[in-house]
Amino acid sequence: MLRDNFTRKGLSQVVSALILLVVAVLLAAAVTYYATNITMSRTTMEEVLFSKEHIWCNETGSVAGFKLQNVGGRDILIDKIAIRGVEQTWSDVYFYRVPSDTLITADVNVTNPVGLTGSWVEIDGRNYTQAISDIPLQSGCELIVYVKDPPNIQPRDVGKSVNLMVVTNNSEYITECNVESLTQQ
Repeated sequence: MLRDNFTRKGLSQVVSALILLVVAVLLAAAVTYYATNITMSRTTMEEVLFSKEHIWCNETGSVAGFKLQNVGGRDILIDKIAIRGVEQTWSDVYFYRVPSDTLITADVNVTNPVGLTGSWVEIDGRNYTQAISDIPLQSGCELIVYVKDPPNIQPRDVGKSVNLMVVTNNSEYITECNVESLTQQ
């Protein structure tokens, strides 16, 4: 009889199952936490901000202008610029790389869309380069961009809201602005 009492001692099946379950959950949580930390620490985020966006239009043509800032932790490559859903050709895109020691607070401004011709143009004392392919933008840097004659902007669109989209390798950035009348003074 004494012998039977010794063979029955130990943890019950319920307690054993609970211990194994808790250990498995803790191990899974530790592995998940480790994988998340590794992924997040090695991945820097991409973020682009639009500012000073405008679209001007009159009978002679139209121009879109905006400023892009790369405020994320990685360099980006601008793959596409679209206005009202239509991809713009690179030959109609002009950009100015803002030097890192320069702060541009003035608004973008164009008085004549016809003046945007050639491989570079001067606007407000800055030389703008005509894009020929994807445009790289380093982390922490800025571009001022002008798009000559977006094909889907007409004088009847003045006052309407239009979307501007910049597409990079990893994301699409969209903003809206109203079409303004381009009057020469």
